[in-house]
Amino acid sequence: MEDNKVTTPEARPGRLKLIWSFLEGSKFFFISAMLCSALSSLADMITPQIIRVAVDNVIGKKPPDSLSPRVIGLVEKAGGFEYLSKNLWIMACAIMAVAAVKVFAQYGLRVMNTRGSETLVKTMRDRLYTHISHLPFQWHMENHTGDIIQRCTSDIETTRNFVSEQMTSLIRISIMLVMSIGFMLSMNVGLTVIAMLPIPAVIAYSFRFHHKIRDAFQECDESEGRLSAMAQENLTGVRVVRAFGRERYERDRFIDHNEEYTGLWCRMAEIMSRFWSISDILSGIQMLLVIVFGVIFCTKSTMTSGEYIAFISYNGMLIWPVRQLGRIISDMSKAGVAVDRIGYITDAETERDHENPVKPDMNGDICFDHVTFAYENGPEILHDICLTVKAGTTLGILGGTGSGKSTMMYLLDRLYPIPPENGRITISGVDIADIDLEYLRKNIGIVLQEPFLFSRTLRENLMITDDTLTMEEIHEAARTACLDETIDGFSKGYETFVGERGVTLSGGQKQRAAIARMLTQNAPIMIFDDSLSAVDTETDAKIRAALEKHFGTATIILISHRITTLNKADQVLVLEQGRVSQLGTPEELRNQPGLFRQIYDIQSYSEEEVTAS
Repeated sequence: MEDNKVTTPEARPGRLKLIWSFLEGSKFFFISAMLCSALSSLADMITPQIIRVAVDNVIGKKPPDSLSPRVIGLVEKAGGFEYLSKNLWIMACAIMAVAAVKVFAQYGLRVMNTRGSETLVKTMRDRLYTHISHLPFQWHMENHTGDIIQRCTSDIETTRNFVSEQMTSLIRISIMLVMSIGFMLSMNVGLTVIAMLPIPAVIAYSFRFHHKIRDAFQECDESEGRLSAMAQENLTGVRVVRAFGRERYERDRFIDHNEEYTGLWCRMAEIMSRFWSISDILSGIQMLLVIVFGVIFCTKSTMTSGEYIAFISYNGMLIWPVRQLGRIISDMSKAGVAVDRIGYITDAETERDHENPVKPDMNGDICFDHVTFAYENGPEILHDICLTVKAGTTLGILGGTGSGKSTMMYLLDRLYPIPPENGRITISGVDIADIDLEYLRKNIGIVLQEPFLFSRTLRENLMITDDTLTMEEIHEAARTACLDETIDGFSKGYETFVGERGVTLSGGQKQRAAIARMLTQNAPIMIFDDSLSAVDTETDAKIRAALEKHFGTATIILISHRITTLNKADQVLVLEQGRVSQLGTPEELRNQPGLFRQIYDIQSYSEEEVTAS
């Protein structure tokens, strides 16, 4: 089980556009959260001014020369400075009123932000799941399931945290920066200049750390994807691991990768520790400068006590947004990586029909017209395949491993597209590339080599093709697939829970369940891709007889290595290295030299030996 690393572009254009598209349905909540954040910031700005007026003008009896006419008007409405000096509880009530406004705003911020972030996550997950489910079969073969899951969980969470915690803070930060500096300048220009001296250094080192944090987080994120993929593979294939006694090997392999993953996060923690330590040092120096020089200005009477108290409050409000800006830059680095990884999925082209797709009669002939095919960056699998399967007949396909048998069926079901220059496949004379994709697949039933059953009951697995099926229809499909006796032997019958990937069933039971599921589709074209290999010869014959009885008008394609399975086919196609080597009835192929006769002789000889013994 090799690690599969999906390449992520270093910098994906349109990150903001992608995030904006995900905000559909949650914009109202985030805008409301920003307004509440702005109201909370305004409340923070007002409180120091109330304290300043109380200390300097109400208690200290300083003339209100530096106050604005609006503030003086409010004081006059409250009874004037003299009245307030005798009733300080009014000033306390004003502070409490502002605090109440802030509490209301903070409550609104939390509620709206939470609703917005949860709606955002739901939108992202819905869109990604829908997009992934419509991506080509080849894309899924090239990308590891564990890594895809990690992108749809951890990377979505990282993006959500940035949007909900940082982007909504921008309004608050902007208000606090602008108003703090404005109030500070109005009280003491010199001390304001001193307070702002370390700020460029904080911003500069924050941007310097931006690239380091981004690169480190990308390594951590990709390593987590590989670790998730490894765990998913081993948990899914636990029976294989145990059957070959590879528990220790897989455990050591997991521990080694987990150690690498832990080391990357420790390195990330070191970078973040240096980042915040420098931030704390610079913030501490800035606060120390403000306190020391503020005391000096107060002793020289260039600054009042009330102004000094208010200035310290505003300085705290100034340094917090500056530090928060560093956190935003840090989280933006992580979010950029996460959005790039999510964008890798959304950028992948989904399967699409041609303009004006058609829905022809699917009971016609199937024609492979000079079909040549090779998987991406791989050797040629099929070469110039020419074949016509008459409607209502049974075609058998025989060939060695890698001869292209399954590939032909993947092409027929449009799981892989055929380049126009590599031939075409038609049904009822219509190119399958022009047929509506959903309609095509509903009319082609296919049982793959490795049947997949979901972690649900047998009934739910059989009803996947159509949730309106009646139990009688389900029973009929199970009887045709010779599965009914097996199900009757289970204590819960059709309500028997099937473990992950059908792990609680035998290989033959899984194949028969997959056949029954396909039969409920009642498709005019049925493909059995070596799907009778795990059942005994007697059951094989029963299934084929039942198929002939109940689905005699359907076009059936049987891929098998068992000659007895192919004996009743109308014609048999023999593939060798992706080329048609033989085509004819089973009787014709038995009487001519070639692969079919070789396998027939070997299997007949083996059956004679078994009979003789």
